[in-house]
Amino acid sequence: MTSFTQISYRNAFCMCWMLSFALLFYWQANLRGRHMFFPPRPIPNLRPHVFNLSDFGAVGDGTTDNTKCFEDAVVAIKEVAREGGGQLNVGPGRWLTAPFNVTSHMTLFLAQGATIVGSQDVNLWPILPPLPSYGRGRELPGPRYGSLIHGQHINDFVLTGHNGTIDGQGAWWWEQFKKKKLQYTRGRLVQFMWSSNIKITDVTLQNSPFWHLHPYDCTNVTIQGVTILAPVNAPNTDGIDPDSCRNVLVEDCYISVGDDAIAIKSGWDKYGIEYNRPCVNVTIRNMVVHSEISAGVSIGSEMSGGIEQVLVEGVHIWGSRRGIRIKTSPGRGGYVKNIHYGNVTLIDVRVGIVIKTDYGEHPDSEFDPEALPVVANISIDGIYGSSVRYPVRMFGSQEVPITGIEIRNMDVQLTSKKKNVFTCEFIQGRVIGKVFPTPCKALVQEEFAIV
Repeated sequence: MTSFTQISYRNAFCMCWMLSFALLFYWQANLRGRHMFFPPRPIPNLRPHVFNLSDFGAVGDGTTDNTKCFEDAVVAIKEVAREGGGQLNVGPGRWLTAPFNVTSHMTLFLAQGATIVGSQDVNLWPILPPLPSYGRGRELPGPRYGSLIHGQHINDFVLTGHNGTIDGQGAWWWEQFKKKKLQYTRGRLVQFMWSSNIKITDVTLQNSPFWHLHPYDCTNVTIQGVTILAPVNAPNTDGIDPDSCRNVLVEDCYISVGDDAIAIKSGWDKYGIEYNRPCVNVTIRNMVVHSEISAGVSIGSEMSGGIEQVLVEGVHIWGSRRGIRIKTSPGRGGYVKNIHYGNVTLIDVRVGIVIKTDYGEHPDSEFDPEALPVVANISIDGIYGSSVRYPVRMFGSQEVPITGIEIRNMDVQLTSKKKNVFTCEFIQGRVIGKVFPTPCKALVQEEFAIV
């Protein structure tokens, strides 16, 4: 081989290496939203009237308080509500704000590289009364802090964007909570109450002081393509908590938080029984979720208004303490029924399927221990996984038996060969076809379903 050929090969190798490095650098730059070679994606006009946050004097430097700018923009959108509403564009930058209310017929659009940043000044967070179905803030008696983005009695609201971010800067709140220095329950990141036709797509929610996304007593809620993130040691930072809602669709989301990734709720003990608003017709599908200290998808434990017609399918749960969980207790009343899980994957999960009827934890001492919940008609079809320590733990009680369980097509591989990994008590139901590991004896085994 001539020296000229060697030099040519060497030059070609160097050029390829430099091109690879340039492509990697470009990818990382775009991942951080820097757009060094191409301009940002244009923002579509989704409403008849379009406003830019900067037009109201906002400064995206991460330190200027833009609360008044957000409030003024919402007022402008209210004025055009009868004309189809308005769109508020939040451009690249870090836009510091205290909590603010949104309105009907509004689209809040977060551009790529845009971050709405929650103020850590506790004096700027409004104090709200307890939710009527809870009787207290939640973690503390009395009122609660409001949410960073809040809507009440609104219709037709859209939160979307090019994967812009809402950051609650929750670290200060978590530390104060652990030190027991807070006077009220921490605020949610995003909450809608008594509202309808809410759509949240293509944004990132992170570092909430408390629960991230909490639709409460709402109708027609769609959540698609949302990323929700919080550290594993961030207490009670649930991902999505549909609460006493009707017609909810959650799909194509990624969630990794410090508590339940998803928790379906409907009120707490006597307050939830009196409020009497069930959570009905909830679909959760095509999700990837992670909850190192809690569950991927939970129902309860606040379920006193009733929860029914829930479909969970195509969910991948990894690195979690529990996979799917139903939790309740005497004193709750209400019911959990007509729940279907299908095609759920469990990877590196301590307990795959959990039903627990003695969860405890009450808002006060006034609960009625004779108010017994009903847990019935739970079907599970297609549970697969590996590195699972205990695949199934279903524990009813003499007071609160679990009825109507049906399990089929289950193949969950264990972390080690152990006995009693599929355990259950006070349970009635059946398993159909191939189910591994061997089910508990309380469940009737059938080769095929009897029609």
